[in-house]
Amino acid sequence: MKALSIAIVGAGPGGMACALLLSRLSHKVAVFEQFEKPRPIGSGLILQPTGMVVLEHLDLGTEVRGRAAPIRFIDGRDAESLRRVLDVRYDALGASLQGHGIHRGALFEILYRELLRAPVAVETGNRATDFLAGPDGGNRLVFEGGRSSAGFDLVIDASGARSPLLDHAAKRFRRRELAYGALWASLDWRDGPCKPDALTQRYRRASVMIGLLPIGRKKPDGSDMAAFFWSLKPADYEDLRHRGLSAWKSRISNLWPEVSPYLDQISDWDQLTLARYGHHTLPVPAGRGIAFVGDSAHSTSPQLGQGANMALLDAAALATALAEYRDLDQALAEYCRMRRVHVRLFQALSLFLTPFYQSDSTALAWARDRLVATVAKVPPAPRILAMMVAGTLVDPFRPIGIGEGNWLPAPAALKAIR
Repeated sequence: MKALSIAIVGAGPGGMACALLLSRLSHKVAVFEQFEKPRPIGSGLILQPTGMVVLEHLDLGTEVRGRAAPIRFIDGRDAESLRRVLDVRYDALGASLQGHGIHRGALFEILYRELLRAPVAVETGNRATDFLAGPDGGNRLVFEGGRSSAGFDLVIDASGARSPLLDHAAKRFRRRELAYGALWASLDWRDGPCKPDALTQRYRRASVMIGLLPIGRKKPDGSDMAAFFWSLKPADYEDLRHRGLSAWKSRISNLWPEVSPYLDQISDWDQLTLARYGHHTLPVPAGRGIAFVGDSAHSTSPQLGQGANMALLDAAALATALAEYRDLDQALAEYCRMRRVHVRLFQALSLFLTPFYQSDSTALAWARDRLVATVAKVPPAPRILAMMVAGTLVDPFRPIGIGEGNWLPAPAALKAIR
């Protein structure tokens, strides 16, 4: 395909990965970010093996691993009995396979610094509110205040689950707000309560989930950190604040006394971020002159830890499709095909599994703690669980040139990028 003029809305992991990959294919790329000073939102995440492959193609894998904490297993237990009800081990897929817990700020810093080095125009303080499709490079963005952009051959929406551009997808979709969200905090790591290579969780039925995730260092010379989270209904947040921070911390300490060294670091509600979750999957993550990646294409709860990884995979698939086809419409159709099976499977799994961990259902919690926990120990269940968490239950790379289980060679289209 000839070099295209491409506008990318949003400077999150998916948007920045798109910009880097496409600029290396000699496309003319401009990124529009709503914040005056681009910044990450949230605490920590797990980079699964799938997302790490894309970062390796961007030559950022070594730096990311240097800032992240290796995650080798997930340990979930009932808060009262301490009975283990979730045991997922990456080594069920291979001795060296693991996730990487990383602060969102560290991942953002690494990608954004690389973006500023690339031949990419970055315009901040521009919140896109609409999209106007036109022929022959006439696709324009409309910004808050009424100003419109120059024309582009392609617009890529990477601005999130509540993007105002979603109405321009080829097919209608239904978004559902999930009842449960979570409070997140980034805290200094403390030795003792949890292993430094595990996501550790405590549950009280399905209505309470407390977690601690090692996330490495936010700054290259900083100290190790952890992401602490507590599930709750966003509708209950104001009542929680009204009852007071001490009452909330006391409730957590009663359920999980060992995390007191982390709770002691929280002295103000402003240290906590309230995350609200919703679920939608675009049947076709593209439209006339526009493509959707990341949460704008598919959003869900973080139960399977796939969010940023899916966005990075979207970016790689879109770059590959644009490299392989001369016609833009064909390339966008191929991008949708490449991601269809993987996205729909993991979206369905997340929607199915979320109520077992975040809901008011006593029956689902009982099934999780007794039936599912027992079955999960019987082969091949440990391997299947690890594949679900790693993002490889179906191979997301085969459509773009990598065989199943082969994590090292670059896809043909991406070799040229490097």
